[in-house]
Amino acid sequence: MAKSRALITDTERERLSGNADVDDHKRYQAVSRVRRRIQNELPEDVALLAEHRPDLLEELRDVVCEE
Repeated sequence: MAKSRALITDTERERLSGNADVDDHKRYQAVSRVRRRIQNELPEDVALLAEHRPDLLEELRDVVCEE
């Protein structure tokens, strides 16, 4: 089974971690894309889970809110 992404693509992971040999502009683009997903897409996903699959929303909270 193919591995899917959660919030960050493999390329973005490399750029954000500093493991990719790219210029600062490419790193900034990766930050911008991830930020846009967090601010725009994630709230929609959370709302859908809250309405239709609260069990999955609880699993998400357990991962994200882990201390």
